[in-house]
Amino acid sequence: MSNHVAVVTDSTASLPSQLVRQWGVQVIPLQLQVADRIDDENRFDRAEVVKALRAGHHVRTSPPDPGAFFWAYQDAASKGAAAVVSLHLSGRMSSTVQAARQAADQVRTPVYVLDSATTGMSLGYGVLSAARAAAAGGQVDRVMEAAERRFTGSSELIYVDTLEYLRRGGRIGAASALFGTALSIKPLLTLKEGEVAPLARVPGSRRALARLAEVAAQRAGNRPAELAVSCFRPSDRELTLVGELRERIPHLRELIVVEASAVIAAHVGPGAVSITVSPA
Repeated sequence: MSNHVAVVTDSTASLPSQLVRQWGVQVIPLQLQVADRIDDENRFDRAEVVKALRAGHHVRTSPPDPGAFFWAYQDAASKGAAAVVSLHLSGRMSSTVQAARQAADQVRTPVYVLDSATTGMSLGYGVLSAARAAAAGGQVDRVMEAAERRFTGSSELIYVDTLEYLRRGGRIGAASALFGTALSIKPLLTLKEGEVAPLARVPGSRRALARLAEVAAQRAGNRPAELAVSCFRPSDRELTLVGELRERIPHLRELIVVEASAVIAAHVGPGAVSITVSPA
C-alpha cells in the first residue's frame, strides 16, 4: 500500500511474531552482551541468557545502532510510506529513543519518534493500536494519537524474585526503597513516569503473584481490557496466573501469554513475571 504510515518499534515491545507479521510492524532489536559476545538480542539462545544470569555473570544491554533505524526508515520509504511513526521504550531506561531520533534526522521521509515512557506489552499494545490505525488509512496524527492513548492508559505490574538484577543494571529507580527486606518478601513493581517504581511487598511467591492478579483486576475495573502475561520462559506458574485473571476480570477482551524481551529479562531477572493491563 503506497502513501501509508509505517510503524517501527524496538524489541522491548515483546510483540509475538505473528502479530508483527499480521500488522506489518518493523521491529529493531536491542543488543545484549553475554561474556565477550555482543549481538542483537534475537540472535541469542534464551537458555544461554538464563544460564548466564543465574550464574551471576553480568549480562549487559545496549540500544540499537542508529544505522539500524536509518535503514528501517529507508526501507519503509522504499515501500511507499509517506511517513514513519517510530515508538520506543522509555528514554529514562534506555537511549534507544535517542538513537531513533538521530537516525530520523538523516532521512528525507518524515519520521515521528515517540518516547512511550513505558516498555513491555504496554509499549506493544500502543504499537498494535498505531499499526491498526495506519492499516485503516489513518494519517500521522491519528496513528500517533492511537499509540499515545494506549501508552497512557496501560499499566505494567511486575513480580521479581529479587531486586538484584535491577540493581546490577542500574535500572532500579525508586524501587531501591524496597532493598533490605527479608528474602521471603517478594517485591511487586510498576512503571511510573518512565522508570521502575515500588508497588507492594508481599511474603512468599505464591501470595505475591495472587496480589499481582488482584491489582490487575483493580486496574482493569469494569472496562473492556486487553491483558498480557509476560515471562521469560512460560511455565505452569503463568498458566495459573492466567486462570486467576480470567476469573477476576469480567470484561476481559483478550488475554495472551508472551515471551518477554531478553533485554527486559536481563534487568528484572529470568524469574520475573509481569501483567500488562491495557483498556481497550
